[in-house]
Amino acid sequence: MSAETNLWLVRHAPVDGPRGVIHAPDAPADLGDVAALAALRAKLPAKSFAVCSPARRTRESALALRLDAVEQPNFREQDFGAWTGRRHNDLVAELGDAYRAFWKSPADNRPPGGESFVDQIERARAGLASLPAGDAVLVVHSGTIRALLAIALDLAPDGALRFVIDPLSLTRIDRLANGWRVLAVNQR
Repeated sequence: MSAETNLWLVRHAPVDGPRGVIHAPDAPADLGDVAALAALRAKLPAKSFAVCSPARRTRESALALRLDAVEQPNFREQDFGAWTGRRHNDLVAELGDAYRAFWKSPADNRPPGGESFVDQIERARAGLASLPAGDAVLVVHSGTIRALLAIALDLAPDGALRFVIDPLSLTRIDRLANGWRVLAVNQR
């Protein structure tokens, strides 16, 4: 790494849909909080490389922030496989102890047909390698931001899952020539 990359990590707007659901990539964003979008837009660099995941809610959030974002699949949310689109309460009722066991070690466990958080970290690492030097705004998911924090802070995956990353929050990290710098996490 020869030059610094300043990462402006934005979690997408809330999902416009029911709560308690593992949302699919096509779930839309609720862009009704115009004041929060304007405040966040004011914090972002005027000229930057912009990226979003392929999910509808990240694309819509990026557009609301007036970003011309390039889709980067390596920054998508963790794939919950067969559980995608399902309610947590329904999964508990159907799977019982097997579903609860997943959440006892969510970093390493994989849902049926899905991936683990450890898998997501490795994808995010590959995505980082594709970013140019300079300012980069990533409009992504809470899991993606946690994965990038795990990389930057050299955290165990379970430790990175402890971060709270709210919708329309800003996390700032910089990739330096010889390491990482964390400036802010979950800033509103």
